[in-house]
Amino acid sequence: MSNNLNFYIDGAWVSPVVPATLDVINPATEEAYTRISVGTKADVDKAVAAAKAAFVTFSRTTHADRLALLKKVLDIYNERFDDIARAVSDEMGAPMSFALEAQAWAGRAHMEATIAAFENYKFSEKRGSTMVLKEPIGVCALITPWNWPLNQIVCKVAPAIAAGCTVVLKPSEIAPISGIIFAEVMHAAGVPKGVFNLVNGTGPDVGQVMAGHPDVDMVSFTGSTRAGIIVAKTAADTVKRVAQELGGKSANIILEDADFQSAVTKGVEGCFGNTGQSCDAPTRMLVPKARHDEVLTIAKIAAEGFKTGDPKADDTNLGPVVSQLQYDKIQRLIQAGIEEGATVVTGGVGRPENLNRGYYIRPTVFGHVTPDMTVAREEIFGPVLSIISYEDEADAIRIANDTVYGLAAYIQSENIAHARAVAAEMRAGTVNINYPDWDTFSSFGGYKQSGNGREYADFGIHDFLEIKSIVGYGD
Repeated sequence: MSNNLNFYIDGAWVSPVVPATLDVINPATEEAYTRISVGTKADVDKAVAAAKAAFVTFSRTTHADRLALLKKVLDIYNERFDDIARAVSDEMGAPMSFALEAQAWAGRAHMEATIAAFENYKFSEKRGSTMVLKEPIGVCALITPWNWPLNQIVCKVAPAIAAGCTVVLKPSEIAPISGIIFAEVMHAAGVPKGVFNLVNGTGPDVGQVMAGHPDVDMVSFTGSTRAGIIVAKTAADTVKRVAQELGGKSANIILEDADFQSAVTKGVEGCFGNTGQSCDAPTRMLVPKARHDEVLTIAKIAAEGFKTGDPKADDTNLGPVVSQLQYDKIQRLIQAGIEEGATVVTGGVGRPENLNRGYYIRPTVFGHVTPDMTVAREEIFGPVLSIISYEDEADAIRIANDTVYGLAAYIQSENIAHARAVAAEMRAGTVNINYPDWDTFSSFGGYKQSGNGREYADFGIHDFLEIKSIVGYGD
């Protein structure tokens, strides 16, 4: 039986207090393929009350009990792995191979990393005559986005449970079905009632209510900087902790001593991954001025090697973007790039050839972009790359840091010492040298308007804890 029209509150699947539904659109077809219920303040109140009651006992469970629970969740997650991947493909248009190998995999990998970090995590430390304790912060409101649904759900739920917190999750209403399956995983794993709760709905009707709720002790939000500001302002009235992972406009500096054929090709691939819908995507490629035209040739070949189309087709690299709203925004920004004088190396406005339905974007590369152009400043969130020239290394560093964002940066060089020196100059939470593999034991989070707090492994656990010092504790 489908739980798509239910919420998960206090260990049971329940109907909304006030019946209301929302269509879930398959972005490849532009048609509704299922519906969900959307909640109101009354549903949030029920979920928060359940979490508050459960916190009294769950916060006092042992390290061993919570570790065993997380391992059981991982086991059930792996049993539902294919279901999760299919849901992600349907709700956000990810090609099936990517849904399996990246989207569903990310949830598994972060659960494994949290478990590994938690196994030896210390919740107390003796300093002289003071005992420093790390205690669960309380009831946590978790608000997650549509672009990496399982990545962000697990990056919040797993460390919160490890810390001993109880949670209310609101997945994105645009891509909610994978979140419902995750709730089924939690139920099947035997999570105690009230520890994990799920309420679907919109940002204003559910997310903001959660953020401002007086019985919520912390909000962890991933999404746009615009929405993050609203969440933070709403949460401020009750002085609760707010952790945010927000937008990005990451620079990819290709240094003079890089292998340009490899660095540019991989840079295009990195920008276009997940159809460009990643907040840390390397969307600004910074290259030496004298080699700009050479880079455009390499980037054009790389971009035109992508196949955009049906997410269920085996040869598809890029699916649609998630919604009509996103499609329209990206078209507007591509048009702005053209009007402001950037060179269209490949792609442009409109759908790819032979695709007259679905929110498909032409993989686009802009050359001769200047740092003041709209496509160099705004987060596009689609398969659109801007290539910018720099005069010298100091100029590259200046351009890279000249943004309100600071989520990630990328450095390409054949000389690792050189790359490290430039990495040290980046004002970003994560700096990637020579396109490393995804490291789920790294920290993840941003500087400036890309947010605050950190996720992944033990960094995530830390954010869900309060620090208590018992002074005069004795020997």
